[in-house]
Amino acid sequence: MTLSIPTIDCSIQDPIQALAELRRKLSPQGDIVSEAGKQRTIELFGEPLVPRQVVERICADVRQRGLAAVLEYTEKLDRKKLTLDSMRVSAEELREAHAAADPKFLRTIRTICGNISEFQSRILHEDVRLIRQDGTSRVELRQRYLPLKRVGICVPGGAAAYPSTVLMTAVPAKTAGVKEIAVVVPPTEFGGFNQSLLATCAEVGITEVYRIGGAQAVAAMAYGVEGLPRVDKIVGPGNLFVALAKQHVFGEVDIDSIAGPSEVILLADDSADPKYVAADLISQAEHSPGSGVLITWHAPLIDAVKTELSLQLEKLPRGDLALASLNDYGALILAKDAVQAAELTDLMAPEHLHISTRDPEQMLDRIQNAGAIFLGHFTPVAVGDYFAGPSHVLPTGGTARFANGLCANDFLKRSSVIWYNQDALEEAADDIRRLAAVEGLTAHSASVDVRLEE
Repeated sequence: MTLSIPTIDCSIQDPIQALAELRRKLSPQGDIVSEAGKQRTIELFGEPLVPRQVVERICADVRQRGLAAVLEYTEKLDRKKLTLDSMRVSAEELREAHAAADPKFLRTIRTICGNISEFQSRILHEDVRLIRQDGTSRVELRQRYLPLKRVGICVPGGAAAYPSTVLMTAVPAKTAGVKEIAVVVPPTEFGGFNQSLLATCAEVGITEVYRIGGAQAVAAMAYGVEGLPRVDKIVGPGNLFVALAKQHVFGEVDIDSIAGPSEVILLADDSADPKYVAADLISQAEHSPGSGVLITWHAPLIDAVKTELSLQLEKLPRGDLALASLNDYGALILAKDAVQAAELTDLMAPEHLHISTRDPEQMLDRIQNAGAIFLGHFTPVAVGDYFAGPSHVLPTGGTARFANGLCANDFLKRSSVIWYNQDALEEAADDIRRLAAVEGLTAHSASVDVRLEE
């Protein structure tokens, strides 16, 4: 396969339609699933169901039959026969993985944990207290934040191992004060049987790790099954089936987002190094599927990046996967100027935005929509994915128009606390009565009156 990434010249082409089609393909509403996955669906259900239909059937079955359904789907879809005991990673397995881990790797994990905790602690919501005092009239208003009791985390494990996802989800949850964390990860060499991932869980202090993945794992956490009590919120990335399953169970539990494939937009001017730009595009494309889009107003950069893409892809173990992703979900866009480049970026509302320009702060001021923004030539997306402190669980599929990246505050629930003394209630009574009368809710008014009768 050769590099055939689409090139769009905005001076002679309308980029809006092309970007809309790209956004459609990257949306969880699409049908981005491997041919092997499609074939397995036919084998399982006897008919070529669309992904959403598959998810609905799996979730309904898990809800009705519980653990038996989870284990059956794990055997059929992941080709791994598990029992109640083998589904959950034992405490001994976690200890052994941690003991066998490279000390340098564990030091890296501790450093990253420290970075995440430092940042997440700094942004954590604090309780608010407001007092209104007027003579003998006193009102106290509070906003109280409490951590969720139990959280479920989805960690991918199909084509690569992701200890980083454990860190970027569990550490913010722990920072918020969550006591119970359940991790689900597919029963693969990159997932539930990956020693580095298990060592990371042990280092972070996670004691519940389950070797299940896909829609069946999401349903198990949402509804609760034997050996896996239900959770209050499900977070973390996954494939299309995981995303659709999270959408399906929302309302039974809370979720972070309905995530699609990884994506990055590079905003670059003539100061950008084509080697750096190409490397950043490939870094997200290698998720397979993943998208890398360059938007520049410096025409020579387009050809230079094409050359670098071809050279770098040949040297990478996953170069073939990244190449396919760039051809299918990537683009090189020549904008008329920096203003149009910013407008197109906002239109895409990318998960990751790397501003690789001479003055990135100036370009930042023009941007409204992005999940995480990386400034300057020496801040690759990998810094955020692995190390800096903000979570790498970010809004995809254009949802950065209204959604936010995961953070410690997403593991808090808030309650308002209201206290009035008798004099304060008496002062407010007429206004309450007036509004109750307008709405025709006389019992509301009566609940005030009964307290103020002499």
